[in-house]
Amino acid sequence: MEAKKQLSFGERLVKVVTRNPIVFLLLIAAIVVGCSVENFFSWGNLTNLLSNTAIRFLIALGVSGCLITKGTDLSAGRQVGFAAVIAGIMCQRGDYNGRLWKFLPEMNIGLVFLVVVVFGVIWGLINGFIVTKLHVPPFIATLGTQTIIYGISLVISDAQPIGGFQKIYTTLINGRIGNVRGFHLPYLLFVAAVFGLIFWFIYNKMRFGKYMYAIGGNDVAAEVSGVNTTRTLMRIYTTAGIMYAVAGYLLAAKSGGASASMGQGYELEAIAGCTIGGVSTTGGIGTVPGILIGVLVFELLKIILQFLGVNPYYNYVVQGLVIVLAVSLDIRKYIAKK
Repeated sequence: MEAKKQLSFGERLVKVVTRNPIVFLLLIAAIVVGCSVENFFSWGNLTNLLSNTAIRFLIALGVSGCLITKGTDLSAGRQVGFAAVIAGIMCQRGDYNGRLWKFLPEMNIGLVFLVVVVFGVIWGLINGFIVTKLHVPPFIATLGTQTIIYGISLVISDAQPIGGFQKIYTTLINGRIGNVRGFHLPYLLFVAAVFGLIFWFIYNKMRFGKYMYAIGGNDVAAEVSGVNTTRTLMRIYTTAGIMYAVAGYLLAAKSGGASASMGQGYELEAIAGCTIGGVSTTGGIGTVPGILIGVLVFELLKIILQFLGVNPYYNYVVQGLVIVLAVSLDIRKYIAKK
């Protein structure tokens, strides 16, 4: 048998670049901007990038399972907002005059976290039920729940911004370790790292992860081979709901306030991060390290636009173009393989 030809370093580099063109283009753009704009490579900017990436990474982890199984979750952003509203209301100080639910005593933030996660489980189960039992396509199912969740968030919050959080809530979540020339390691980074390791283990070492990839590759073949697709999909959407709840709880504290509109559009950012990081919208492909890189690069794009002084309204245009480009490249890869 003829030995497999070994690629040179240059050939391997070209192969990697052609597989991840958006990542390398944005990295080059970051280097160019960093060399021409003051403070782009500052420690403070890096700290801010890591903090923002940490929360978006949690949301992207939740969305990733849906994408890998050829689905999606358009309710992700609104679930984050709902979790932020619930966390914000329950974590308000007892002596705060603007308390929304005045009948509530000042609550332990750990207990509030558990309550928020329970709501995340409920929303995940609802999405999973609609997709698996009612056989509604994930796009339509989560588009519907997206609107429902937003409406409930508006009712609960009375469409008002929520503030007056307990100091321990905001201080703990916004805590940082170390101080090297203005660079701090945010606590959020460690939270994201823990969840990243958990998801890596689930996706690579557990039966649940193998079933997920099998369903994404060919759901009919997976079911014939003994995979309980209904149960697996229910778990995927429930897990996603938990991740959105955690992200919302953290986001409210990080922002120092909450509202029903918080998290708007985050589902598209998560999908973009996943797709840029190699999660295929055609199913069956995706890794946790790739998701992290994709989210990091997408957050880097925002900072590049900010430092270039681009009108904030145009930021949405550029981000939308990147999303379309990432998905179209993914589809082209799928067609090329066929």
